Amino acid sequence: MLEALAAWAERLGGPGLALIALLDSSFLSFPQVNDVLVVVLSTRQPDWMLWYATTTTLGSVLGCLLLHVVAARGGAAVLQRGFSDATLDQVRHITHRYGMAGVIVPAMLPPPTPFKLCVVMAGLSGMPASRLALSVATGRGLRYLIAGWLAVRYGERAWAVLQEHVTAVGVVVLLSVPVGLALWVLMRRRPGPSPEDTP
Repeated sequence: MLEALAAWAERLGGPGLALIALLDSSFLSFPQVNDVLVVVLSTRQPDWMLWYATTTTLGSVLGCLLLHVVAARGGAAVLQRGFSDATLDQVRHITHRYGMAGVIVPAMLPPPTPFKLCVVMAGLSGMPASRLALSVATGRGLRYLIAGWLAVRYGERAWAVLQEHVTAVGVVVLLSVPVGLALWVLMRRRPGPSPEDTP
């Protein structure tokens, strides 16, 4: 199936990757297929790596926004099937406490991270669609850019390298995202120049 998807996506290019990512991020599930396709196509056409990563990210954002709409209209109970109460409580706590970081970090991590459930819970907790889209774009964008960069650098070995270091990448993101958000909040709270300081 992966070979068929890769051949189909290669014929369509970026739009094919976007469509597969949209389906994967909404109601179907192709675990890590998007990563593999970005690696495969970027290995074959390195000059197009940025385009492949961007269109895959866009498809993922659109799929997550579709989940957001369904959850908002009362479909959350269906979307949450297959998860234990403990998992639901844990994800609810993470998305409520960490906001955007509670979506960005899971977006970077591989299965079995319950990414879709994080998206649903973020929507149910009141996160606006614009912030949800930005969170998904940040997490998925970094993930697919890293996959594409590895493909350009290591060629056919890229997928093996990504698998070997995926935990390390996740830890770095787990630490860097909250730090970056904290710095952003501090910069926003920083007072501007007083009228006396203005020439």
